[in-house]
Amino acid sequence: MKILPAKLDALYDAALALVYPQVCAVCEGASVEARRDAPACAPCWQRTRVFTGAETLCWKCGAPSPGGVTEDKRAEVRCRRCEAEEFTAARGVGVYELALRAAVLALKREPYIGARVVSLLRDAQQRPPLDAATLVLPVPLHRKRERERGFNQAAVLARSLASAAGLPFYESSLARATHTEPHRAGMDARARRESVADAFQVTQPRLVKGERILLIDDVFTTGATVSACAGVLRAAGAEQVFVLTVARA
Repeated sequence: MKILPAKLDALYDAALALVYPQVCAVCEGASVEARRDAPACAPCWQRTRVFTGAETLCWKCGAPSPGGVTEDKRAEVRCRRCEAEEFTAARGVGVYELALRAAVLALKREPYIGARVVSLLRDAQQRPPLDAATLVLPVPLHRKRERERGFNQAAVLARSLASAAGLPFYESSLARATHTEPHRAGMDARARRESVADAFQVTQPRLVKGERILLIDDVFTTGATVSACAGVLRAAGAEQVFVLTVARA
């Protein structure tokens, strides 16, 4: 009798939990019972605020907005703080807390992303307006920084999402031309914006011209980095630039 893939996964997870138990990176008490949930346990995932598409968000930057509106009015919601940003619209999988925070931090150490995160990215990409994207690009790291880390975490995310969504993925079309220090906690929006001014360049304009690009990064904080990327992509002929991150601060 043929064993279904789901049963094989269940058997694999059970064996893995028995032989190599992984402690939840959030609560540090429970074990991660399913490899797709790594690095957090199922209860911690359930406690993490993940966006479903039913929330009232700023249509452009995706910031949660107080109150509620009917579905036909959601595209009219604006926070008014993001009007000057270069991207068309930005969304996050959820809030930078608990399991999503653990997933982001784990990805900075190891180029692996759990299937649950990939599935959540795919769900977010399927919702308007991100579902109009025709091409996936990662926010690039400078070559020096990428050599130090060994990989670009945004590229790991973008490659996984592109595969799940069936969209083209071009890692080298956008590059970081200048090396800047990582954004520090406490930096305001102006300082972050100045630190990435002129930091990016399009290396293959023919691949982005006329495309509706989905730009991938791990965390949306002030939007300075993705806005700088979007500016050079639009200048190179991209029709629209959407942004999707694992979490928003």
